[in-house]
Amino acid sequence: MKFSIVIPNWNGQKLLEKNLPAVLSTGAQEVIIIDNGSTDNSLQLIDSLKSPKIKVIKNQKNLGFAKAANQGVSAAKNEIVVLLNNDVVPEKDFLKPLIKDFEDSQVFAVSLNEPQFSWAKGKWVGGFVEHQPGPKTKNPHISFWASGGSGAFRKEIWEKLGGLDEIFQPFYWEDIDLSYRAWKRGYRILWEPRSVVYHQHEKTIGTSFSPSFVDFISQRNQLLFVWKNMSDLRMLFIHKMFLFKKLLTKPSYWRVYGAVLVKLFLLLPRWTQERREHKITDKEIFKKFV
Repeated sequence: MKFSIVIPNWNGQKLLEKNLPAVLSTGAQEVIIIDNGSTDNSLQLIDSLKSPKIKVIKNQKNLGFAKAANQGVSAAKNEIVVLLNNDVVPEKDFLKPLIKDFEDSQVFAVSLNEPQFSWAKGKWVGGFVEHQPGPKTKNPHISFWASGGSGAFRKEIWEKLGGLDEIFQPFYWEDIDLSYRAWKRGYRILWEPRSVVYHQHEKTIGTSFSPSFVDFISQRNQLLFVWKNMSDLRMLFIHKMFLFKKLLTKPSYWRVYGAVLVKLFLLLPRWTQERREHKITDKEIFKKFV
């Protein structure tokens, strides 16, 4: 089994200088870096490494995480594509356990083991989807989603699903959305405790965007996720009741609601497609994580 590693990058010179040598030593057959119009010396640093494994895709401007990741997966030559943020350092042998996980043809993705987290547990709470880490296990465990910053994906299924949905730009929830769509079509997602990586979360986002903007995007995309993916009519009714309550009691949430409402013409065909193509119901998915 062969692996391609895909790393989106934007002004990440210092992170690449620190982390890229570890990535190159893992045994992956190729490393694809998608540069989103960096204005630092990221490209010069990559050139200086003179590694035949590295392929660079250069964008003239920052196209966001989802677009860059989709470009990288599309360019990958191998059947398993590992997405890593530029602030992730993998252990040298992190790819080996993935070989057995992907022997199951129904496994779409495997989330890697960031020591501070574990497999993801999905919850339906107050008319919204939430997630939290489940208890650590010694063996692979099903996961609600596979991280777009530290996860391995089967390219063939990625392409069938259409990859990361760029409606969630600039960041957050696009990997949860992709994973949920895979679950609804009958595929499986695992968490692999033996594939260890070290992730400095939000290193790029935290230095590039204000906390208030990051919080706004997170809330907007949580609501986008529900409107796009939930097809159980009773669950949608419950969502509408809690949404109405939130709008009455939290005036600031009207901004979030408005930001999703203007995307309604994009959401409707997506919701229709999910309702038509799903094989597993929303309730069945959440029952897996009780």
